[in-house]
Amino acid sequence: MKRITVVISSGPYTHERSYTALRLALTSLVEGMEVNLFLVEDGVFVAHKGQGPTEYANALEWLQGAMSEGAKVRVCGVCIKGRGIKQEELIEGAEVTTMEGLTDWIQESDQTIWI
Repeated sequence: MKRITVVISSGPYTHERSYTALRLALTSLVEGMEVNLFLVEDGVFVAHKGQGPTEYANALEWLQGAMSEGAKVRVCGVCIKGRGIKQEELIEGAEVTTMEGLTDWIQESDQTIWI
């Protein structure tokens, strides 16, 4: 089975990049691939609880959909600390890690995509 790692570095409502990355992840899962999602920089806000946008697709719902289909999610610990986010403010199942967590996934993946 093919495995991809998608790195999301853009915030959920600043550009469409995170939304596009989540659509790619969900489509890849439906196509039978294994998907890892690594949230870094402003991408960490994708896993922040309590999102309720009215003008955009809800990134958190897309992330939860991908997780329910089997996606694994890791969040950069340095990035959440730098943005004042506490671990308990992230959704359940999002693992806080370091860049070592990302490099491990890169080594295990057939392809890595940075969005």
